Amino acid sequence: MSERAKRNAAAAAVALVEDGMRLGLGTGSTAAQFVELLGVRVGAGLAVVAVPTSERTAAQCRALGIPLTELETTPRLDLCVDGTDEFDPALNLIKGGGGAHLREKIVAAAADRFVVIADVSKRVATLGAFPLPVEIVAMARRPLSEAITAMGATVTLRTDDDGGGPFLTDEGNWILDCAFGPTIADPPALAARLSALPGLVEHGLFCGMAERVLVGDEDGVEEIVVT
Repeated sequence: MSERAKRNAAAAAVALVEDGMRLGLGTGSTAAQFVELLGVRVGAGLAVVAVPTSERTAAQCRALGIPLTELETTPRLDLCVDGTDEFDPALNLIKGGGGAHLREKIVAAAADRFVVIADVSKRVATLGAFPLPVEIVAMARRPLSEAITAMGATVTLRTDDDGGGPFLTDEGNWILDCAFGPTIADPPALAARLSALPGLVEHGLFCGMAERVLVGDEDGVEEIVVT
């Protein structure tokens, strides 16, 4: 999908930001477009503070002059804006392609409003084509891999860009990419089963969290809200 589609979605989300807001800032290519446009508004005098969901997003904010805070001092946020790897008609999400879903879920849960931005390629009838990222404690890899395989997934340990070792999250954990595709029949039920597994830090299913999705294409933005 083109950068224009992502830009259109990001621009629609930036229009939701008001002076004095406490923001959560997501991670990924579409979220980066939002942060870039937010930086333009901050440069023009908009007063906000933001909690980034990754070291990558934090670095982008510093470069753009967006003031940062943390949940320790700002535990409640007005608005969190983030991208997604997939979303279904009920606005269930799969996130974590960039490895930041633990922090992303913490920040989204701390916000009064969680708005998702995406291009049209992320819209699916049912979740599952994108492998579900699961962040784990390293010592639990084998038992968790076996437990999740028994749930019907093909499980792969994510490696770093060089393929020389496990990919490490910002929290120093490992990620299992779990292919449940082509269909996850009941995302909330699967989320509950995964959350009960010892050693599993966080999974990439975001169920019942998004207020709306702003879907960009070449010509504009569609707003999807579950009523």
